[in-house]
Amino acid sequence: MLDNYSLDQLRIFIAAADAGSFSAAGRRLNRAQSVVSQTVANLEAQLGVQLFDRTGRYPVPTDSGRALLTEARAVVGGMDLFKARAKSLAGGLEPELSVVVDVMFPAEALTRAIVAFQTEFPATPLRMYVEVLGATLLPVLDGTCSFGVTSALALAPPRLTREGLRGVPMGMVASPRHELARFRGPIPTAALAQYIQLVLTDRSDLSRGQEFGVFSPRTWRLADLGAKHQFLRAGLGWGAMPLGSVATDIADGTLVLITLEDVPPESFVMPMSVVYRTESPPGPAGRWLIDKLKHNAELPAPNEHTVSAPV
Repeated sequence: MLDNYSLDQLRIFIAAADAGSFSAAGRRLNRAQSVVSQTVANLEAQLGVQLFDRTGRYPVPTDSGRALLTEARAVVGGMDLFKARAKSLAGGLEPELSVVVDVMFPAEALTRAIVAFQTEFPATPLRMYVEVLGATLLPVLDGTCSFGVTSALALAPPRLTREGLRGVPMGMVASPRHELARFRGPIPTAALAQYIQLVLTDRSDLSRGQEFGVFSPRTWRLADLGAKHQFLRAGLGWGAMPLGSVATDIADGTLVLITLEDVPPESFVMPMSVVYRTESPPGPAGRWLIDKLKHNAELPAPNEHTVSAPV
């Protein structure tokens, strides 16, 4: 039975194989050679398998020994991870981190932070949700998520603490085939009102009745940023998009920036922030990820004349 074998036996077996001799393993482990030799012999007797060939000057792992060495490393490594995990949990580390992120937050910046998080907390499972506007607040409010990365346009209830992040640059875009793309200079509001504006909408009730940068009475409401992107490319309307999401489209002419009267395209910035329940702030892993998003997201800084971005 596995219960009859100790981790100490497995560690000594691994050390003897790695060091090339029982005496070298003893020096590495600060044990007498006789202790190493006897421990290995006892393990062989318990297993009923010869782990080392001792006919030469130095013991050499047998074929069976080499096969079992891989298993021994896995067992010892797993136990080391188990002990480290238990120590972290005892110190307050979350057993799992759940986060909700606004779809407007740049995927590249988020991915960089998550890659760093995986390196720092390899044993902490991550659960990620993507929502829009007020829908990013609901999983935080009901305790599903430890914190949310949300647009500051979403009105957070008083029981949530908010920490600011750098804003996401936005731009008004349309297909080059769209009538608005033919305008020379800023487009008057009266002209915008003649065409369908594609607007990202909220699946929650938290922003019901609120309008964010809607300039046309003719709107199509979409709850998916990817669908909005495709509709814009197809010329079905005009609307705002994160500049990072449409940079390639603008570069190759699939979409064009349009300028609104008195509102230059570079002035739109979507304010972003982190929110969490005041009475239940994130633990060490969550706090680490928030700080990484704050300091290493490398988002462009908002222009000093920015206004709240439309969606």
